[in-house]
Amino acid sequence: MLKQCEGSQAVAEAVALCRPEVICAYPITPQTHIVEGLASLVKSGALSPCEYINVESEFAAMSVAIGASAAGARAYTATASQGILYMAEAVYNASGLGLPIVMTVGNRSIGAPINIWNDHTDSMALRDAGWIQLFAESNQEAVDLHIQAFKLAEELSMPVMVCMDGFILTHAYERVDVPTQEQVDAFLPRYVPRQSVDPDDPVTIGAMVGPEAFMEVRYLAHAKQMEALELIPQMAEEFRRVFGRSSGGLVRPYRCEDAETIVCALGSVNGTIQDVVDEMREAGVKIGSVSLCSFRPFPSAALGKVLGHASRVITIEKSLSVGIGGNVSHNLRMSLPGRDTKVYTVIAGLGGRAVTKASLRRTFEAAIRGTLDPLSFMDLNVKAVERQLEREKAARRTGPAAEAILRDLGPTVGASASTTTHGPAAGAAH
Repeated sequence: MLKQCEGSQAVAEAVALCRPEVICAYPITPQTHIVEGLASLVKSGALSPCEYINVESEFAAMSVAIGASAAGARAYTATASQGILYMAEAVYNASGLGLPIVMTVGNRSIGAPINIWNDHTDSMALRDAGWIQLFAESNQEAVDLHIQAFKLAEELSMPVMVCMDGFILTHAYERVDVPTQEQVDAFLPRYVPRQSVDPDDPVTIGAMVGPEAFMEVRYLAHAKQMEALELIPQMAEEFRRVFGRSSGGLVRPYRCEDAETIVCALGSVNGTIQDVVDEMREAGVKIGSVSLCSFRPFPSAALGKVLGHASRVITIEKSLSVGIGGNVSHNLRMSLPGRDTKVYTVIAGLGGRAVTKASLRRTFEAAIRGTLDPLSFMDLNVKAVERQLEREKAARRTGPAAEAILRDLGPTVGASASTTTHGPAAGAAH
């Protein structure tokens, strides 16, 4: 049913249609509206049978989800930012135990300094925890991916996180097609766990494993992710047949057939990138883009087929792997073995900074001219960074860096006074 609603509300309704039996969550911006919506559905009886458990922390939320899933219940939770870090130990436990928990991550920056706006630092911090990671480009896709996530998790008996950009998607109101219960039931079968605690058939779950078997157990998670590379596109096709629209999959190319330059990114920024691609195409530039829907498992083979003929690839990344650069580009290079394709890493949008069409176009044109640095920072205020570095060289006690930079910016904070990404500050990061 088509409706104009907030992204969080649409996701809450989609999760409810998947008939979770246990929901446990601790509120943290920007995912709070999702679990509030689910709490209201449980309280009203619209979602039943389902137990909604209020917990005292994010660590407790994941711990309850683990217990519920181990007991054979379909379990769901949601978190963001510092919350996913607080539950990190339990996040690893969920995948190590092979439990099919589904979790929404309302992507948000991680402090310090404190920042509540969107980037992908939080889910990237747990990229190697053994969870499948799916990224939504739009609110419609966020709805669709949650429905696919439950089926994927339960088929493989491993957890799945659906990542949607905080505020940009979670708090945006737009038209969304929320499916019917009949459609979801036709796609998602009744949950039959591969493992569960049964008093009449006692087993040990999560026992200590020594060197003789630990590698094999860990490899199982890798093997399941490799299996997911086959299952994800199959489920996307099945979803299309049942719901009448394409959503999900591994990669989605856009105008890449003859593209000499291809831009790759995760999440909602792909819509803006596609607008710029259209404008540059009208000007005769052979450029395309690829939206990565699956980051874990990383779709190296599928991506390699799309990028095979490109002269250059640009990754727009909303996270920074400090000391090396980009997470996406580091993985993407494995899709191009033995090729001379030039790969550019562009860090953009950290802490919610706007990624504008003008800045994207300048970046793409610089890459095509060959003047873009291999690692660059879109709209970085180089002068502000240089002033702070100079202060730290001149004096031992310079105080907190974030507050000093804010004082320098003064009334210009939030304005588009940023300089290009080139210069000593950018070069020092190479």
